[in-house]
Amino acid sequence: MARDPYGPDRLGGDDWGPDWGDPDWSGTPVATAVEPAAAVRDVRKTYVIADERVEALKGIDKEFPPGKVSTIVGPSGSGKSSLLRILACVDRPTAGSVQVRGQEIAELSVRKRRALRRTAVGYVFQNPVDNLVEYLRAAEQVRLAARLRGIKPDEAEIDRLLGVLGLTGRADHLPVQLSGGEQQRLSFACAVIGRPAIVVADEPTAELDSASADRVLEAVHDLRDEGVAFLLSSHDPRVVASTDHLLRLEHGEVVESW
Repeated sequence: MARDPYGPDRLGGDDWGPDWGDPDWSGTPVATAVEPAAAVRDVRKTYVIADERVEALKGIDKEFPPGKVSTIVGPSGSGKSSLLRILACVDRPTAGSVQVRGQEIAELSVRKRRALRRTAVGYVFQNPVDNLVEYLRAAEQVRLAARLRGIKPDEAEIDRLLGVLGLTGRADHLPVQLSGGEQQRLSFACAVIGRPAIVVADEPTAELDSASADRVLEAVHDLRDEGVAFLLSSHDPRVVASTDHLLRLEHGEVVESW
């Protein structure tokens, strides 16, 4: 049985303030900043293991803009997984501010984090089959994801999403009848239905061959127009090469950010 990525576990462009046709206005136009889909400020995470305190995150600052792909990279033990769990509203930071869709989550209870996660966060696991229900056909998978997000499934929207991802001809296929790359593209369709603020994906190409991984990355970039912020964790150089923004961690600290 597949894990439920929603259980345990369109924002526009620049908004110019003045009316260009207003004869009484003069000056230099200034674009209003777009609110980030998610942001972390001075985030710290400490785990206590036996009598030892382990600092997994040491003052992380980063904004994740909507409609962009941000990739978090770093060696094992760098804090990538801890940061992803916090951004996915699964865990809370020890200190610092974490906002998703403008809502501060650091002090939310488990129940309130779960409620926010269902509406504002999509999650894609590394192994494609872990994202899907084995007995549901592709279109049914997306319908279920919509219901879990608390929205009524829109058949036209489902058809559109499958088309964007090159899965129109696979709508009636079960997961076992899909390739690994098709399964992962379907997983992203389920993750973006209802336009959450962010989609968190942990090593989404790790289980795929090169051709399938390339197609999944193309799909992610095609989905940026949905206005969702994609937060990927990856060791794959192709993911890093195609990202819009990057956050590199080492020993729980930021060593590169752009």
